Amino acid sequence: QVQLVESGGGLVQAGGSLRLSCAASGRTFRSYTMGWFRQGPGKERELVAAITSGFSTYYADSVKGRFTISRDNAKNTVFLQMNSLKPEDTAVYYCAVDPSGAGARYWGQGTQVTVSS
Repeated sequence: QVQLVESGGGLVQAGGSLRLSCAASGRTFRSYTMGWFRQGPGKERELVAAITSGFSTYYADSVKGRFTISRDNAKNTVFLQMNSLKPEDTAVYYCAVDPSGAGARYWGQGTQVTVSS
C-alpha cells in the first residue's frame, strides 16, 4: 500500500517561511520524479515544483527564487522549502509521484498553507 504523508503546513504571515515534508511508504520512489502541486481557493490545481531522480528541478514561474524542492532518497522523503511567502501562495499543497500535466501516479492527502497579509 503506497502512502504519501505531507506535513509542515500551517498559518504564516506574508514574508514568512514554511517547510513541507512528504514521507513516502509502501515502496521506494528513488527512480521517480517527485512533485508538489497546489490548489488555491477557486483555482485549478497547478504543479509548483518537481525534482527528477537525477535531482534536476522545475519550478513554476510564480515560485521561482522563493521555493526550493529537495529529496532524501535514503528516507524516501521530498521537501518543499517556501520562503518569502505571499497571500497568493495560500492553497492546499499536495505531494505527488511521477507528475504529468495536472495528474500524477500517486497523491498525498494534502496539507493546508495559509499566508496572511
